[in-house]
Amino acid sequence: MTGAGQRLWRLGPGCVIVRVRLTPKSSLDAIEGIAVTSDGPALRVRVRAVPAEGKANEALERLVAEWLGVPRSRVKVTSGGKSRVKLLQISGDPKEIVERLEIKVGQPGR
Repeated sequence: MTGAGQRLWRLGPGCVIVRVRLTPKSSLDAIEGIAVTSDGPALRVRVRAVPAEGKANEALERLVAEWLGVPRSRVKVTSGGKSRVKLLQISGDPKEIVERLEIKVGQPGR
């Protein structure tokens, strides 16, 4: 179980940083809720792309951008490029991004 203070995302300068647990080579592209990881809660994401030559990371960025309704250029994997648990930086107005995340995830601040 995660600690009470742990969050799915944190604010950065002009961005929101979201923890993601990615499963590549899936049968579909989908965002499936929240996973518990050793680093804390993470957005559970599956993509059909293979984890070679950055294809799964590109698919992740594209899927999350579409899911949040932001331009693809605003979403970037900044940490964990070769790991299942990654950090995504979503650039833009942090308040607006957090509002979108809260609506999509269904849990304020998680």
